[in-house]
Amino acid sequence: MKSLVLYESMFGHTRRIADQIASALESFGEASTQSIETAGDDALDADLIVLGAPTHAHSLPSPRSRAEAADWAADPDRHLTLEHRLQDPGLREWLDALRRAPKAWAAFATRVDMPRILAGNGAAAIERRMRHFDVPPLLEGECFLVTLDDGELLVDELDRARAWGGALGRAAT
Repeated sequence: MKSLVLYESMFGHTRRIADQIASALESFGEASTQSIETAGDDALDADLIVLGAPTHAHSLPSPRSRAEAADWAADPDRHLTLEHRLQDPGLREWLDALRRAPKAWAAFATRVDMPRILAGNGAAAIERRMRHFDVPPLLEGECFLVTLDDGELLVDELDRARAWGGALGRAAT
């Protein structure tokens, strides 16, 4: 099985989660990660595509929310480094341009550690955008949590990402 984990990451946390998911999927065949900035239609050649993004304003990042994240990161008290180049399209735009369904897919997101009703769910936003293809996700989307104050991943989130990646691999085979 060939798996591809496509991600958008502003500060590196979603990328780190993507890497752990791909690492777990390697037990089931070839697996890799790729930033959505460089993904094309050939991504759909994979047997399983895992789509991930940070949660911004209860949904997927938009040009406006990416700019707001850059402003937030520029606060010298935050000590954050912005990974995503703001001029590049993100997962929202990639999904909106998608013309055919992947063979199998699943969604994940990172979000602030607070009740979902307040933080939103980027994985659910991905699932809504994929609904028109009539190909259900392999597993229900998963959210991985970052702290509100410094935006760091919670302690066990990388382990949870590996476990979720393993569950995806088992569901796909």
